Amino acid sequence: MDADATSPVGALLLCRAEPETVRPVAHLLRERMLLAPAGGGWSVLVPEGTPWRDRRAGEPAEPVDRVLGGWATALAVGSTWPVLALWWDGDRAGHTLAAGFRRPVGYVWLADGTPAGEDEAMRTFAERLGLDPVLDVQALEALTRPDPESDAAARLRGLLAVLTRSGLTLPPGLGPGASAAALTAAADAGPEAERIAWTGWRDVVRVELEAVENSRVGPWMRGPRARALAGAQLAAGLPLALWGAGRRSGGWCFAGALLMVHGALGLAYDRIRDEGPDGGAA
Repeated sequence: MDADATSPVGALLLCRAEPETVRPVAHLLRERMLLAPAGGGWSVLVPEGTPWRDRRAGEPAEPVDRVLGGWATALAVGSTWPVLALWWDGDRAGHTLAAGFRRPVGYVWLADGTPAGEDEAMRTFAERLGLDPVLDVQALEALTRPDPESDAAARLRGLLAVLTRSGLTLPPGLGPGASAAALTAAADAGPEAERIAWTGWRDVVRVELEAVENSRVGPWMRGPRARALAGAQLAAGLPLALWGAGRRSGGWCFAGALLMVHGALGLAYDRIRDEGPDGGAA
């Protein structure tokens, strides 16, 4: 259902990883975004545009939840960290959690706060984020019960309050109910915010190679097991991208492309590190 043009429509992508880890993967979305730290072990991506309203020529408009779900899936596939998409419009609000190849899990509330999701989804949500199985689950399940004094934005704020116990701290001005323009302005005002923009595949691979080289995972991307994993990612990425293209699913297309890039990166990194400065063996 499309929101009224005057209704605030907004979206956030919360990644359970530091900005330097999120940065190279976020480039693959090919969307202009602002990236900022969001507490210990968390980052937030704020879309600069509104692709759910302003689609490319010849393409139908997509609801904000579908766009954000596709982005979350693309970011999470091939990564070791989950991605939580938060979205709201004049009719509904909700979240989608993507983690690897597992089926995304989410929940929806109507504008007045009426629950419109499956109760079990909150337990799965807590499990995949490693939240407290008692205290946090109880707080999340309370959000699935009727409450005439809580609208959709209040429900999302309640969800974020639970996540603060796992280290999440959103920058000032980033909260449910704000418009996309207000979210962009608030994120841009932050001292640690940086812009993410598509600059081509070569730059994306270069940035990710540098990130791997300067991280602790570099040594683990070498050897027979690393090459086997990279080959499997390449083999899985192409059919996944074609499957997404056949169903006009941008999220799954990006997910397939991301897998192929990770696979190619793994093979390239292993080869580069085995060669010395003169091109011979290291």
